[in-house]
Amino acid sequence: MILSGVKKKQGSFSLSIDSFTVPQPGIYGLIGPNGCGKSTLAKIITGLLAPDSGTVDTEGLAAKDITYLSRKPYMMEDTVYNNLVYPLTLRNIKPQPEELALFLDKMKFTQRANQRAKSLSGGEQQKLAFLRAVIFKPKLIIADEAMTAMDMESLELFENTIVEEQAKEKSIWIIVSHQMPHINRICKKIYTMSDGEINETAHR
Repeated sequence: MILSGVKKKQGSFSLSIDSFTVPQPGIYGLIGPNGCGKSTLAKIITGLLAPDSGTVDTEGLAAKDITYLSRKPYMMEDTVYNNLVYPLTLRNIKPQPEELALFLDKMKFTQRANQRAKSLSGGEQQKLAFLRAVIFKPKLIIADEAMTAMDMESLELFENTIVEEQAKEKSIWIIVSHQMPHINRICKKIYTMSDGEINETAHR
């Protein structure tokens, strides 16, 4: 994935990315203080926002191969199960019962598949949104502060699942956060943002 000359102005804020390259599948971190442009950049990469200028080359990935996981996930007025399989339905992919059972069990939803998704707690909705984001095996996943304020047990579950899914699918994960501990635990390369620019890169 390659970004070149990307600029975006929103009110008094300006994003300016001369060059940003994610060279290969792996788990990458994007960190920086609140208001530095992390979410704006994430939304431009996933196509949720259009840049004012510049190019975003996802190197052959179509929109159906890309997903965005936010801190405040949207739940449809439907069951846990139907929320989970919705991305498959959109892509005309037949759900595989054994795989769905494994996903539901992983986040302890096996006995709650028919429960209304909006009746889940905030943390449970994050878990369901996470499963929904990976169920269709996307090639590029951006988790935008999706693990903020999680308890340690849930955070460990998410981290382990990300590592497992990335190894299995050879996908690109970009973890947007301001929490360094979990970024350091799972990311092979960390990009730092400030004032709308990427100004530092670190390797683990």
